[in-house]
Amino acid sequence: MNTKKVTDKDERKKLKRAARKKVAPKAKRAADVARGSQKRKVKKMVKGQRKR
Repeated sequence: MNTKKVTDKDERKKLKRAARKKVAPKAKRAADVARGSQKRKVKKMVKGQRKR
């Protein structure tokens, strides 16, 4: 939902909430799919480095 052109905050919220209610619910993830399967994998940590 693109609400860039709506300047009033409350009006924008109202539009977004209405759009959210309209959208079909997402399908549940299959039991055999790992939860972090899309995550970028961390190969090996070196001391003092950030993970991602």
